[in-house]
Amino acid sequence: MIPILYLIALIALVIASYTDIKTREVPDWLNFSLIGIGLGIRLLYSVIEGNYWIFLYGVFGFLVFLIIALAMYYLGQWGGGDSKMLMGLGALIGIPLGFSKEIYIQFLNSFFAQFIILILLAGAVYGLLWSSILAIKHRKKFWKKFIELNLKYLKVKRALLIFVVILFVISFFVNIFFKIYLLSVILVILLFFYTWIFAKSVELACMYKTIPVNKLTEGDWIVNNIEIKGKYITGPKELGITKEQIKELKKFKVKEVLIKEGIPFVPSFLIAFIISLILDYYNVVLIGFFFFLI
Repeated sequence: MIPILYLIALIALVIASYTDIKTREVPDWLNFSLIGIGLGIRLLYSVIEGNYWIFLYGVFGFLVFLIIALAMYYLGQWGGGDSKMLMGLGALIGIPLGFSKEIYIQFLNSFFAQFIILILLAGAVYGLLWSSILAIKHRKKFWKKFIELNLKYLKVKRALLIFVVILFVISFFVNIFFKIYLLSVILVILLFFYTWIFAKSVELACMYKTIPVNKLTEGDWIVNNIEIKGKYITGPKELGITKEQIKELKKFKVKEVLIKEGIPFVPSFLIAFIISLILDYYNVVLIGFFFFLI
Protein backbone atom coordinates (compact mmCIF):
# COMPACT_ATOMS: atom_id res chain seq x y z
CA MET A 1 0.00 0.00 0.00
CA ILE A 2 1.19 3.53 -0.79
CA PRO A 3 2.49 5.06 2.53
CA ILE A 4 0.42 8.26 2.29
CA LEU A 5 -2.75 6.14 2.05
CA TYR A 6 -1.95 4.46 5.39
CA LEU A 7 -1.78 7.89 7.04
CA ILE A 8 -4.98 9.15 5.40
CA ALA A 9 -6.86 5.99 6.43
CA LEU A 10 -5.59 6.25 10.03
CA ILE A 11 -6.56 9.94 10.38
CA ALA A 12 -9.99 9.30 8.84
CA LEU A 13 -10.63 6.38 11.20
CA VAL A 14 -9.70 8.45 14.25
CA ILE A 15 -12.11 11.24 13.19
CA ALA A 16 -14.86 8.77 12.27
CA SER A 17 -14.47 6.85 15.56
CA TYR A 18 -14.87 10.07 17.54
CA THR A 19 -18.00 11.17 15.67
CA ASP A 20 -19.48 7.66 15.74
CA ILE A 21 -19.14 7.38 19.52
CA LYS A 22 -20.29 10.95 20.17
CA THR A 23 -23.17 11.28 17.68
CA ARG A 24 -23.68 7.73 16.26
CA GLU A 25 -22.94 9.22 12.84
CA VAL A 26 -20.06 9.25 10.38
CA PRO A 27 -20.14 12.31 8.09
CA ASP A 28 -20.84 11.56 4.42
CA TRP A 29 -18.22 14.11 3.36
CA LEU A 30 -15.57 12.05 5.14
CA ASN A 31 -16.64 8.73 3.64
CA PHE A 32 -17.03 9.98 0.07
CA SER A 33 -13.77 11.93 0.34
CA LEU A 34 -11.95 8.69 1.18
CA ILE A 35 -13.23 7.05 -2.00
CA GLY A 36 -12.21 10.03 -4.14
CA ILE A 37 -8.83 10.50 -2.45
CA GLY A 38 -8.00 6.79 -2.50
CA LEU A 39 -8.79 6.29 -6.18
CA GLY A 40 -7.34 9.70 -7.10
CA ILE A 41 -3.96 9.08 -5.47
CA ARG A 42 -3.83 5.57 -6.93
CA LEU A 43 -4.56 6.94 -10.39
CA LEU A 44 -1.78 9.50 -9.98
CA TYR A 45 0.72 6.85 -8.90
CA SER A 46 -0.41 4.62 -11.79
CA VAL A 47 0.45 7.39 -14.27
CA ILE A 48 3.80 8.17 -12.59
CA GLU A 49 4.83 4.50 -12.30
CA GLY A 50 3.31 3.47 -15.62
CA ASN A 51 1.49 0.64 -13.80
CA TYR A 52 -2.31 0.61 -14.13
CA TRP A 53 -2.61 -2.18 -11.52
CA ILE A 54 -2.00 0.36 -8.74
CA PHE A 55 -5.29 2.04 -9.68
CA LEU A 56 -7.15 -1.22 -10.36
CA TYR A 57 -6.21 -2.59 -6.93
CA GLY A 58 -8.06 0.40 -5.42
CA VAL A 59 -11.10 -0.26 -7.62
CA PHE A 60 -11.08 -3.95 -6.62
CA GLY A 61 -10.80 -3.02 -2.95
CA PHE A 62 -13.70 -0.59 -3.23
CA LEU A 63 -15.92 -3.16 -4.99
CA VAL A 64 -15.16 -5.99 -2.54
CA PHE A 65 -15.79 -3.79 0.49
CA LEU A 66 -18.92 -2.42 -1.23
CA ILE A 67 -20.35 -5.95 -1.38
CA ILE A 68 -19.42 -6.66 2.26
CA ALA A 69 -20.80 -3.28 3.40
CA LEU A 70 -24.12 -3.73 1.58
CA ALA A 71 -24.52 -7.23 3.00
CA MET A 72 -23.90 -6.03 6.57
CA TYR A 73 -26.19 -3.01 6.06
CA TYR A 74 -29.15 -4.97 4.69
CA LEU A 75 -28.70 -7.60 7.38
CA GLY A 76 -29.16 -4.77 9.85
CA GLN A 77 -25.74 -5.22 11.45
CA TRP A 78 -24.24 -1.86 10.45
CA GLY A 79 -25.59 1.59 9.83
CA GLY A 80 -25.10 3.53 6.61
CA GLY A 81 -22.10 5.46 7.96
CA ASP A 82 -20.22 2.28 8.91
CA SER A 83 -20.88 0.78 5.48
CA LYS A 84 -19.75 3.89 3.58
CA MET A 85 -16.60 4.11 5.70
CA LEU A 86 -15.71 0.54 4.75
CA MET A 87 -16.11 1.39 1.04
CA GLY A 88 -13.71 4.32 1.43
CA LEU A 89 -11.18 2.13 3.23
CA GLY A 90 -11.42 -0.39 0.39
CA ALA A 91 -10.41 2.27 -2.14
CA LEU A 92 -7.51 3.37 0.08
CA ILE A 93 -6.18 -0.06 1.04
CA GLY A 94 -6.75 -1.77 -2.30
CA ILE A 95 -6.74 -5.47 -2.97
CA PRO A 96 -4.20 -7.37 -5.10
CA LEU A 97 -6.41 -9.42 -7.40
CA GLY A 98 -5.41 -11.43 -10.42
CA PHE A 99 -5.50 -14.88 -11.94
CA SER A 100 -2.03 -16.27 -11.30
CA LYS A 101 -0.91 -18.42 -8.38
CA GLU A 102 1.55 -15.73 -7.30
CA ILE A 103 -1.21 -13.11 -7.09
CA TYR A 104 -3.36 -15.50 -5.02
CA ILE A 105 -0.52 -15.99 -2.52
CA GLN A 106 0.10 -12.24 -2.54
CA PHE A 107 -3.56 -11.65 -1.66
CA LEU A 108 -3.46 -14.11 1.28
CA ASN A 109 -0.41 -12.29 2.65
CA SER A 110 -1.80 -8.82 1.91
CA PHE A 111 -2.71 -6.02 4.29
CA PHE A 112 -6.26 -6.22 2.91
CA ALA A 113 -6.71 -9.88 3.93
CA GLN A 114 -5.27 -9.22 7.39
CA PHE A 115 -7.59 -6.24 7.82
CA ILE A 116 -10.74 -8.21 6.90
CA ILE A 117 -9.93 -10.96 9.42
CA LEU A 118 -9.14 -8.45 12.15
CA ILE A 119 -12.39 -6.57 11.50
CA LEU A 120 -14.26 -9.82 12.19
CA LEU A 121 -12.23 -10.60 15.32
CA ALA A 122 -12.04 -7.05 16.68
CA GLY A 123 -15.70 -6.42 15.82
CA ALA A 124 -16.84 -9.50 17.74
CA VAL A 125 -14.78 -8.67 20.85
CA TYR A 126 -15.63 -4.95 20.67
CA GLY A 127 -19.35 -5.65 20.22
CA LEU A 128 -19.37 -8.04 23.18
CA LEU A 129 -17.55 -5.55 25.42
CA TRP A 130 -19.81 -2.65 24.40
CA SER A 131 -22.93 -4.79 24.99
CA SER A 132 -21.58 -5.89 28.38
CA ILE A 133 -21.04 -2.27 29.42
CA LEU A 134 -24.61 -1.43 28.38
CA ALA A 135 -25.93 -4.45 30.30
CA ILE A 136 -24.08 -3.39 33.46
CA LYS A 137 -25.15 0.25 33.06
CA HIS A 138 -28.83 -0.71 32.65
CA ARG A 139 -28.64 -3.90 34.73
CA LYS A 140 -32.19 -3.76 36.16
CA LYS A 141 -33.85 -3.39 32.75
CA PHE A 142 -31.39 -5.89 31.23
CA TRP A 143 -32.08 -8.65 33.78
CA LYS A 144 -35.82 -8.13 33.41
CA LYS A 145 -35.58 -8.62 29.62
CA PHE A 146 -33.11 -11.48 29.99
CA ILE A 147 -35.52 -13.40 32.24
CA GLU A 148 -38.47 -12.58 29.95
CA LEU A 149 -36.66 -13.92 26.88
CA ASN A 150 -35.57 -17.08 28.71
CA LEU A 151 -39.21 -17.74 29.62
CA LYS A 152 -40.42 -16.82 26.13
CA TYR A 153 -38.03 -19.27 24.47
CA LEU A 154 -38.33 -21.94 27.17
CA LYS A 155 -39.52 -24.58 24.68
CA VAL A 156 -36.59 -23.83 22.38
CA LYS A 157 -34.19 -24.06 25.32
CA ARG A 158 -35.65 -27.41 26.40
CA ALA A 159 -35.34 -28.79 22.85
CA LEU A 160 -31.71 -27.64 22.68
CA LEU A 161 -30.91 -29.15 26.06
CA ILE A 162 -32.43 -32.50 25.00
CA PHE A 163 -30.32 -32.40 21.85
CA VAL A 164 -27.22 -31.50 23.88
CA VAL A 165 -27.85 -34.38 26.33
CA ILE A 166 -28.21 -36.82 23.42
CA LEU A 167 -24.88 -35.64 21.92
CA PHE A 168 -23.25 -35.88 25.35
CA VAL A 169 -24.44 -39.48 25.82
CA ILE A 170 -23.24 -40.42 22.32
CA SER A 171 -19.81 -38.97 23.15
CA PHE A 172 -19.28 -41.86 25.65
CA PHE A 173 -19.44 -44.45 22.86
CA VAL A 174 -17.12 -42.92 20.25
CA ASN A 175 -13.35 -42.50 19.86
CA ILE A 176 -11.48 -39.56 21.34
CA PHE A 177 -11.44 -37.45 18.15
CA PHE A 178 -15.18 -37.74 17.56
CA LYS A 179 -15.73 -37.17 21.31
CA ILE A 180 -13.87 -33.85 21.08
CA TYR A 181 -15.88 -32.93 18.00
CA LEU A 182 -19.22 -33.65 19.73
CA LEU A 183 -18.24 -31.73 22.85
CA SER A 184 -17.21 -28.80 20.65
CA VAL A 185 -20.61 -28.87 18.92
CA ILE A 186 -22.33 -28.88 22.34
CA LEU A 187 -20.28 -25.88 23.46
CA VAL A 188 -21.02 -23.95 20.25
CA ILE A 189 -24.78 -24.63 20.52
CA LEU A 190 -24.95 -23.42 24.13
CA LEU A 191 -22.76 -20.39 23.47
CA PHE A 192 -24.76 -19.41 20.39
CA PHE A 193 -28.12 -19.67 22.17
CA TYR A 194 -27.12 -17.72 25.27
CA THR A 195 -25.14 -15.15 23.28
CA TRP A 196 -28.25 -14.52 21.19
CA ILE A 197 -30.42 -14.20 24.32
CA PHE A 198 -27.84 -11.82 25.82
CA ALA A 199 -27.59 -9.67 22.66
CA LYS A 200 -31.38 -9.49 22.23
CA SER A 201 -31.81 -8.55 25.91
CA VAL A 202 -29.27 -5.75 25.55
CA GLU A 203 -31.01 -4.52 22.40
CA LEU A 204 -34.49 -4.43 23.95
CA ALA A 205 -33.42 -3.05 27.33
CA CYS A 206 -30.60 -0.67 26.44
CA MET A 207 -30.76 0.41 22.81
CA TYR A 208 -34.30 1.74 22.42
CA LYS A 209 -34.68 5.45 22.97
CA THR A 210 -37.50 7.97 22.48
CA ILE A 211 -36.30 11.23 20.94
CA PRO A 212 -37.94 14.41 19.56
CA VAL A 213 -38.51 14.40 15.79
CA ASN A 214 -36.40 17.55 15.41
CA LYS A 215 -33.40 15.58 16.69
CA LEU A 216 -33.78 12.78 14.14
CA THR A 217 -30.97 12.42 11.64
CA GLU A 218 -30.85 10.56 8.35
CA GLY A 219 -30.14 6.88 8.95
CA ASP A 220 -31.72 6.61 12.42
CA TRP A 221 -33.42 3.22 12.87
CA ILE A 222 -37.14 3.53 13.62
CA VAL A 223 -38.47 0.75 15.87
CA ASN A 224 -42.19 0.79 15.01
CA ASN A 225 -44.20 1.46 11.86
CA ILE A 226 -45.47 5.05 11.78
CA GLU A 227 -48.75 5.60 9.95
CA ILE A 228 -50.69 8.86 9.94
CA LYS A 229 -54.24 9.04 8.64
CA GLY A 230 -53.76 5.69 6.94
CA LYS A 231 -50.57 6.82 5.21
CA TYR A 232 -47.37 4.88 5.90
CA ILE A 233 -44.49 7.24 6.71
CA THR A 234 -41.60 5.08 7.92
CA GLY A 235 -40.69 2.00 9.93
CA PRO A 236 -38.06 -0.64 10.73
CA LYS A 237 -38.06 -2.11 7.20
CA GLU A 238 -36.51 1.14 5.92
CA LEU A 239 -33.14 0.32 7.58
CA GLY A 240 -32.74 3.99 8.38
CA ILE A 241 -35.04 6.99 8.04
CA THR A 242 -34.54 9.39 5.11
CA LYS A 243 -34.54 13.21 5.11
CA GLU A 244 -37.82 13.20 3.18
CA GLN A 245 -39.46 10.98 5.82
CA ILE A 246 -38.24 13.28 8.60
CA LYS A 247 -39.86 16.21 6.76
CA GLU A 248 -43.09 14.19 6.54
CA LEU A 249 -43.08 13.58 10.31
CA LYS A 250 -42.54 17.30 10.95
CA LYS A 251 -45.28 18.13 8.46
CA PHE A 252 -47.76 16.00 10.42
CA LYS A 253 -46.44 17.50 13.69
CA VAL A 254 -45.25 14.21 15.18
CA LYS A 255 -43.42 15.09 18.39
CA GLU A 256 -41.48 11.95 19.36
CA VAL A 257 -40.43 8.62 17.86
CA LEU A 258 -38.84 5.45 19.22
CA ILE A 259 -35.46 4.67 17.66
CA LYS A 260 -32.87 1.94 18.06
CA GLU A 261 -29.36 3.14 18.87
CA GLY A 262 -26.85 0.73 17.35
CA ILE A 263 -23.35 0.00 18.58
CA PRO A 264 -20.81 2.46 17.09
CA PHE A 265 -18.72 -0.03 15.10
CA VAL A 266 -16.22 2.32 13.44
CA PRO A 267 -13.88 2.20 16.48
CA SER A 268 -13.52 -1.55 15.83
CA PHE A 269 -12.34 -0.66 12.30
CA LEU A 270 -9.71 1.62 13.87
CA ILE A 271 -8.56 -1.14 16.25
CA ALA A 272 -8.35 -3.64 13.37
CA PHE A 273 -6.41 -1.15 11.23
CA ILE A 274 -3.85 -0.37 13.94
CA ILE A 275 -3.27 -4.08 14.65
CA SER A 276 -2.95 -4.69 10.89
CA LEU A 277 -0.29 -1.96 10.70
CA ILE A 278 1.65 -3.56 13.56
CA LEU A 279 1.45 -7.04 12.01
CA ASP A 280 2.43 -5.66 8.61
CA TYR A 281 5.41 -3.83 10.13
CA TYR A 282 6.68 -7.01 11.78
CA ASN A 283 5.75 -9.09 8.70
CA VAL A 284 3.41 -11.34 10.70
CA VAL A 285 0.96 -13.31 8.53
CA LEU A 286 -2.37 -13.77 10.31
CA ILE A 287 -4.25 -15.43 7.45
CA GLY A 288 -2.61 -18.84 7.94
CA PHE A 289 -3.38 -18.83 11.65
CA PHE A 290 -7.01 -17.92 10.93
CA PHE A 291 -7.50 -20.78 8.48
CA PHE A 292 -5.80 -23.12 10.96
CA LEU A 293 -8.40 -22.21 13.56
CA ILE A 294 -11.39 -22.83 11.27
